[in-house]
Amino acid sequence: MANAHPPSPSPEHSYVDYAYDQPGSPPGTLQIRADAPPPQIVLIDYNAKTAVRQVIEAPEDCSPYLDTRSVSWIDIQGLGDESIWRRIAQVFELHPMILEDVVNVPQRPKVEDHEDQLVVVTHMVMVVPDQERFLQEQVSFVLGPNYLLTVQEEPRYDCFDPIRARIRYRKGSLRQRQADYLFYALLDAIIDGYFPVLELYGERLEALETKVTDAPHTKTLAEIHQIKRELLSLRRSVWPHRDAIAALLHKDNPLISTDVKIYLRDCYEHVVQVLDMLETYRELASSLMDVYLSAVSNRMNEVMKTLTVISTIFIPLTFIAGIYGMNFNPTVSPLNMPELNWYWGYPAVWLLMLAVASGLVAFFWRRGWFENFSPADSSAKPSG
Repeated sequence: MANAHPPSPSPEHSYVDYAYDQPGSPPGTLQIRADAPPPQIVLIDYNAKTAVRQVIEAPEDCSPYLDTRSVSWIDIQGLGDESIWRRIAQVFELHPMILEDVVNVPQRPKVEDHEDQLVVVTHMVMVVPDQERFLQEQVSFVLGPNYLLTVQEEPRYDCFDPIRARIRYRKGSLRQRQADYLFYALLDAIIDGYFPVLELYGERLEALETKVTDAPHTKTLAEIHQIKRELLSLRRSVWPHRDAIAALLHKDNPLISTDVKIYLRDCYEHVVQVLDMLETYRELASSLMDVYLSAVSNRMNEVMKTLTVISTIFIPLTFIAGIYGMNFNPTVSPLNMPELNWYWGYPAVWLLMLAVASGLVAFFWRRGWFENFSPADSSAKPSG
């Protein structure tokens, strides 16, 4: 789930609509969307020497790979068809509560121990290539002694391609490790997937800052509100990851080796770094609101200042024009506007009005009232 300005990323799920079970529903009740795609099962079985990838047609075909000495990664994409999920639960001996957490999305990121299985629920975000949006979905892990089951909401983009390439082309030490190291590698890929999204938000905030200072508009205000909501949604997604990974580090689970816990510490640090960036961007978005209000106030002050100067200049001119517009007859009394009969009376009044206006302009100029009247200066950043 991203112009002189960079494109704005648009999340597919800005807000998480939690689907609750009906009151009184028995534990393990599955809530599957009607438009959810059917599960697609892809198996990658590997060891230090060989690696095999195949598409599994029936869940029961996974059974032979669960007790081998090699590492079996079963990736299931799609949450439709409850009957298939019941069969998957039988093959992997999933507790009904595990199946509920995996299928009923979205769940809060968490870690749970179930006998000889470790269940981890996470949220994945990633930028869609060549599109101005990013995807956000739940990814669940079920770690067994020699296998790792991953469940994604839909068979579309994910951030696991680098891990698949490492297995296929024997890069690094992944092929020499056990299933817990594969779990770490996938979890680390999910956490690292937040950084490109945050980079897009950084560019978006920079573009908004330029808009706010140069040409504040109500549309800009709406964009600020939108980005604040999106950052809040991301924070709700990332924050539980910190507690989940901390639980993995502090729990003594035989499925997670001591060596892998060292790598999980690095994963924990990445989560903290993501949270720090999110907090920074949220504060920046809040400060943009203050900058917007300040810029609008400054523009209003400049407008009022301009109108005040113009009004102040024309008030005495209006007074003079009003006086000589009363048309008192000078023949009746010598006090009734003798200037009406002067040969130079009309030019004299114009000269008087120009002198008054020029005098006021000069006075205002010396007082500095004409500063910041140009468009370039009026849009300058407010001080402080």
